[in-house]
Amino acid sequence: MAFKKRLYSSAYKFKGQEVSVKLHLEEMKREIEALVVAKGFYNKPEDIPKKLLFAFIELGEASDAWKKGHPEEKIAEELIDVMFYILDASRLACPSIDMDEAFAKKLAKNLGRPRQYGEGHRSKRS
Repeated sequence: MAFKKRLYSSAYKFKGQEVSVKLHLEEMKREIEALVVAKGFYNKPEDIPKKLLFAFIELGEASDAWKKGHPEEKIAEELIDVMFYILDASRLACPSIDMDEAFAKKLAKNLGRPRQYGEGHRSKRS
């Protein structure tokens, strides 16, 4: 099955400006599902923890490749593996959620947060 590039377009407001995002995560999920079925990979909801573990392993491989100075193509390949497992897990864990919409909403939410928010940037209280 050839990959068909169909982009999802979403707009949201950030500081009064409308920002448009083009995504195709849902199409990627369909391509990954076709691969999973064709190759006989794990394909049941009870396999979700395995898929998330495999994503974590691939993330470690990407980190290792970067630390060892491997070419960008190798690092990108490992990061794509992470994305494959994450999108495949999302296909099984939350099948009714449109990941393109979820991504756009989360991006808008994060853009609306203060600069350098998060655990590493919180001021210590006595």
